[in-house]
Amino acid sequence: MLRSVGQRPVTGSSEDPRVIELRTAVSRLRRELAAHPAEFLDRGIAEDELAALAAMAVGGEPEVRRLRRSLLLIAGAIGSVSALATALAGVRHAVELFGEPPRAGEEPA
Repeated sequence: MLRSVGQRPVTGSSEDPRVIELRTAVSRLRRELAAHPAEFLDRGIAEDELAALAAMAVGGEPEVRRLRRSLLLIAGAIGSVSALATALAGVRHAVELFGEPPRAGEEPA
């Protein structure tokens, strides 16, 4: 499902569709990671950051810088596990829906 970065909720729904997409993508990756049989060194980091993303999605509109930081940590932790690549791409897409973080010295839009 494609959405533009600034898209707002549809009439009748008070929740931002970007937050719904983030929550869905994070939930999928968490389930797939939990079901993945292999242990790897940074699995705990990925699980912690996915929990942080899930909490941000529950709390309303997340901070873009924090979203991107968590995404980088998750990608670094599980990026080489090909079985999780599709779910990881879903999380990346969901984070990208929030746009770029403001540059240093700029006001958020």
